[in-house]
Amino acid sequence: MSHLFQGLFDWYNQSLANGGYPLVILLMAIESSIVPLPSELIIPPAIIAAQKSGNMTVVGIVIAGTLGSWIGATIMYWAARWAGRPLVLRYGKYVFIPPAKVEQAELWSRQFGSFGIFASRLLPVVRHLIGIPAGIVRLNYLTFSIFTVIGSAVWCGVLSWVGIQAGKDEALMRGELHSITLWAVGALAVLGVIYYVFVHRFTRQKS
Repeated sequence: MSHLFQGLFDWYNQSLANGGYPLVILLMAIESSIVPLPSELIIPPAIIAAQKSGNMTVVGIVIAGTLGSWIGATIMYWAARWAGRPLVLRYGKYVFIPPAKVEQAELWSRQFGSFGIFASRLLPVVRHLIGIPAGIVRLNYLTFSIFTVIGSAVWCGVLSWVGIQAGKDEALMRGELHSITLWAVGALAVLGVIYYVFVHRFTRQKS
């Protein structure tokens, strides 16, 4: 298992060495669209690689991550605005957007309005779907963009801090299984609690 993680880590490091900021932008744009690519697997490793190579900076990675998030969210916004709710609900399941997730995002959007766009960027699942209800209800695009950029910048900043802390773990940097497992389990636990408390319980109560 440790060899698998180390192999993936090495591959991503090499890709970052060649792709740099544009790669971070691309991956974060994908993360904010229909593809379930966790940002937790994009920003922290990029920070660790930057500390080792010096080819990128923390600020640069945060800016690249924020820009990518905005691009991906913008694509989702305009796609939903053009397609409309019936088309999204009917065909969304074929592109990783089941009706239940759309309805969750809609509940969140109706409850919190524009501020919900900002808050959603800090939450699992809702983060990459919030552009759909925003587009469906034709939320002002400038308002949507501003809150998306602010929320994405905060989230990328948090992930950058995680990357800095992870970079100080010598066992993790050596690819030792116990340290990798500890970080992975810890991240999943935190995300699970955040999702349950702020998203799952909320949408169940509103439903």
